[in-house]
Amino acid sequence: MYTTIQLEKNTREKLNKLRMYKRATYDEIINALMSLIPEGDEEGKYTEEFRASLLRSMIDIKHGATYSSAEVRTKLGL
Repeated sequence: MYTTIQLEKNTREKLNKLRMYKRATYDEIINALMSLIPEGDEEGKYTEEFRASLLRSMIDIKHGATYSSAEVRTKLGL
């Protein structure tokens, strides 16, 4: 099954730079990126919800949308 997705021009350019070979499809690129999210650990497999939250957390960290433990203690008055 195929579907159409809308991409900004710069997103398309970034995906093109990630091609592993010239004719790699966007599906292959996106699946390769998704495979970077851990599937589980020694305690078992992660749910898809948890894997998505890991990805969102990594994005938050990259964008600086996190608090240090000292900031949390200050905010909590500890």
